[in-house]
Amino acid sequence: MKLTDFKALTFDCYGTLIDWESGMIAGLKPLTDQLSPALTRDQVLEAHARHESGQQAQTPSKKYSELLAIVYRRLAEEWGIPVSVADCQAYGASVKDWPAFPDSAEALQYLKQHYKLVILSNVDQESFAGSNARLQVAFDAIYTAEDIGSYKPADANFDYMLRMLKTLGLEKADILHTAESMFHDHAPANRHGLANCWIYRRYEKEGFGATMHPGDMPTYDFQFTSMAALAEAHRAALAE
Repeated sequence: MKLTDFKALTFDCYGTLIDWESGMIAGLKPLTDQLSPALTRDQVLEAHARHESGQQAQTPSKKYSELLAIVYRRLAEEWGIPVSVADCQAYGASVKDWPAFPDSAEALQYLKQHYKLVILSNVDQESFAGSNARLQVAFDAIYTAEDIGSYKPADANFDYMLRMLKTLGLEKADILHTAESMFHDHAPANRHGLANCWIYRRYEKEGFGATMHPGDMPTYDFQFTSMAALAEAHRAALAE
């Protein structure tokens, strides 16, 4: 199997292209600055993952910005900190402020010359529009949880993506699913028989950060620690 075998790269966005963990940590500072003793960065992210994943399962059709507002309220309750509705809504609206990884835009612009680029994300269209501006590339298709009515790792999200990609002339064998999250992306990619590429952004860190533990570790066909490394590997594959 080679990187040049595929016609489309389907991406998770948050954690893969957008540095959502840094965005979360910045957005949660009004809460975490009040904690004593302080929590570590990973403890904060793991608490967020628990509440986010649970809420996504509980209210799968809720818009992501509204769901994040609930997560903020649940974290405030867990940590014993009073918050207002406006505080919660401000956090829900913060996705557009989350930074892109420094290598994402340039790598995507290179890869766009060789593949169709597709987003499959646990987000809403309005929030993603802010992130897309940071990524500086025109995606060929964007499929969000808001479109589908459920959140990854639900099989429905991958079923929807594969069905929509067929209308663009893309079959399963044409697709390389590219993502950081073992829980949200690689486990369902395995179930759907998709070739997959792990962008292991957390390679220098312990645990799974803002994503839940996947249980049994999924398998993957390619692994890189950055989008820049993926682009460089593609250049090398072309040169062979």
